[in-house]
Amino acid sequence: MAKEEEFKVYNSMTQQKEVFKPHVPGRVAMYVCGVTSYALSHLGHARAAVNFDVLCRYLQHLGYEVTYVRNFTDVDDKIIRRANELGEDPLSLSSRYCQEYIVDMSDLQCLLPTHQPRVSDHMEQIKDMITQIINNDSAYTVDGDVFFAVDKFPNYGRLSGQKLENNRAGERVAVDSRKRNPADFALWKAAKPGEPSWESPWGPGRPGWHIECSAMSAHYLSFKFDIHGGGIDLIFPHHENEIAQSCAACQESRVSYWMHNGHVTNNNEKMSKSLGNFFTIREITQLYHPLALRHFLISAHYRSPLNYTVLQLESSSDAVYYIYQTLQDSEDALSPSQEGSLGPGQKGKTVRVTPAAQECISKLRSEFQSKMSDDLNTAQILTVAFQEALKFINSSLNTLKKKQQKQQQLSVIQSLIEVEKEVKEVLNILGLLSSSTYLEVLQQLKDKALKRAGLVENDVLHLIEERTLARKNKDFPKSDQIRADLTLKGIALMDVGQETIWRPCVPVELEQPAAPVGLEQPAPPVEQVQQEHKTLPVEQKTASTTD
Repeated sequence: MAKEEEFKVYNSMTQQKEVFKPHVPGRVAMYVCGVTSYALSHLGHARAAVNFDVLCRYLQHLGYEVTYVRNFTDVDDKIIRRANELGEDPLSLSSRYCQEYIVDMSDLQCLLPTHQPRVSDHMEQIKDMITQIINNDSAYTVDGDVFFAVDKFPNYGRLSGQKLENNRAGERVAVDSRKRNPADFALWKAAKPGEPSWESPWGPGRPGWHIECSAMSAHYLSFKFDIHGGGIDLIFPHHENEIAQSCAACQESRVSYWMHNGHVTNNNEKMSKSLGNFFTIREITQLYHPLALRHFLISAHYRSPLNYTVLQLESSSDAVYYIYQTLQDSEDALSPSQEGSLGPGQKGKTVRVTPAAQECISKLRSEFQSKMSDDLNTAQILTVAFQEALKFINSSLNTLKKKQQKQQQLSVIQSLIEVEKEVKEVLNILGLLSSSTYLEVLQQLKDKALKRAGLVENDVLHLIEERTLARKNKDFPKSDQIRADLTLKGIALMDVGQETIWRPCVPVELEQPAAPVGLEQPAPPVEQVQQEHKTLPVEQKTASTTD
């Protein structure tokens, strides 16, 4: 196992980076708030899922055994409202969208969590926790509803900086006059006609939003666990209320590290369903390869805002194509070399990698370790050393084409193998290494590019023939125009010897001056985040990573 003190994460509770040390050596217990399943998931959901998937993968890389729990909210006001609009059973509707989410996560190469609990399957655990909170004099019942009494929890607001007095007057939502304090929140909601309900000691009803995560995290991980994650919009009220009710149910309740990812923005405005400016994952992956979307989602530090633009997606798609083309070229060159490459008299001899390869591997390994151990700084992983490794592979491939002594050739081959192995290790931890072959991924990327361009491959091949004929006839203006028109649509033509081939590219009309790809966007100060959440109304659920 790598040294634990090398890995630091930003803890939203303490507002600083801390050395990661799990409760149980060698094991990590992690809970991440999932989606409310009433529609197809959007980019905000994708970002949370991908960021915490990278965290899970990196912890496993460090040698930890990870128990990863990500829930589904399948009982909720929004689900009921949508189901009524469609004339569908709420649980049936939510189950359908839970499955759609799982499909999206598979496309994005997110590992399956250890557990994916649904609220509807954990009513007994939820009711038991509410009973414990009532028994500990931290909740009260009113007409079949159960409310948590925030006045019973002196530390309320310690995660978000939210002050109780801010909620006592002037709220922007109607206050239930039955509450002792306007900030009190529902643990159990009395049944209403036409809504799904479950029997309870307080009468038929269903859980409030916050109690579900406390009950399910305690059930699968106990009251003490290592990491609780989610979108930054969940800090208040959801995670604040989780802390209060979990501690009320068990005084020993404790989460060691609270981790929150930033918003996805559209034209620098938060992307969410409630604002109507969101894109579903499915809408994006119809036009872009899921690997390109994943690359885009990790192109900024997880705590920073991530601004969605078509240019960013195109750039990520282009970057993924370059990676896979390099890997494919290497595979093509090495496949005949690896079989019987030692030859007579070579067996048993040590083939050493070149000093340049050793330096390349050392630099990539060091940079990867330093960036990932510094609060998962994925924004700078695929830049300097990684790009140098790709350039080394391409340079070595050119060297292999030249005549050289057998031992030198074997050294270049071994160097290629070792550098490629390091590149693939980085890609695997970032979730960018597909189970498909390199050729399959390249073809998929080309198919998506054709779809965005409104073309089929025969159209491109026909234009290549027209251009070849124009060049033969010395009609260079026409030849140049064909090439320029295709480049505008994201199709690049390349002359290789006597042959012209094509590959996807960033459409010229989208290119504009920008910061270097992969440059980290600075994470906003936590004080700024907390100030934003101080203005949230009581019991209002923001729409980003869960709605």
